[in-house]
Amino acid sequence: MSIALKRSSAVFRKLDEDLSRLSSKPHAGNVHRLRTGTRRLQILLGELSPERHRSHKKLLKLLGRLRKRAGKLRDVDVQLAALRSLKIPREPRRKTQLMNKLIELRGRQEEKLRKAMDKDTVREIRKRLKRASKDFPAEASRDPLAVARGMLGRIDQQEGPMTQELLHQYRIVSKRARYAAEFANQSAEATQFIAGLKRIQDALGDWHDWLTLTQTAGDHLGEVRESPLVAELHNVTGAKFRHAVAVLAQVRARSVAAPKHSTQAPVRAPSKATLPEASAA
Repeated sequence: MSIALKRSSAVFRKLDEDLSRLSSKPHAGNVHRLRTGTRRLQILLGELSPERHRSHKKLLKLLGRLRKRAGKLRDVDVQLAALRSLKIPREPRRKTQLMNKLIELRGRQEEKLRKAMDKDTVREIRKRLKRASKDFPAEASRDPLAVARGMLGRIDQQEGPMTQELLHQYRIVSKRARYAAEFANQSAEATQFIAGLKRIQDALGDWHDWLTLTQTAGDHLGEVRESPLVAELHNVTGAKFRHAVAVLAQVRARSVAAPKHSTQAPVRAPSKATLPEASAA
């Protein structure tokens, strides 16, 4: 299955637009679009390209620095969103205290991102984006679905109970696999495959957002015994973990992420004995 030419060319164009938007308005939506745009380009030039160009490596290196900086800001944004959605009558003062800490941290991360996106850096990235869009050999690229399935196949070989570390690996790999698959030409197979990956990505991403917030709260407010708010966050994170594992098992059991004739065994949901306690997720 060949790569969709319109989708590959759109990545370069949209990323160029996202750079302009983020330079002037670093709000949550623009930060998120820059991160996803750079990751899609990384997949396109790094995984789907038949060969690695030196100029492409330099472009990805520059974008990688911005993505890392934008990622720190994005982490704070998702924590703020999660904390605002948490309805807990106890410790309103602690919740306000944590909210203020996160808002303060966001201000510092936003300033660092602004400094990283100086005019010279953005100008060079946009110049290299334009050049790369002309140089990319779309006709000779690798099969997007085959690449995506290969990514998942490697992690599926791991055995043992589902742990936070393994779920985190699935979160990263499923995201990369989805970005690769989205470059495929439209088909029923691609649509079903991508839909399954999106379910996995949403569930695992939601779990990871709450896990990050829980860790931040523990750092600032103390551990479970010291704060009912932290204890509640552990409970929520534990529930999100179990839901994420269940969704992953369901999607993999339906062979959404593997060919029909694959011999790979689906990921099994862990028994209750292997799940972390809600207060320690």
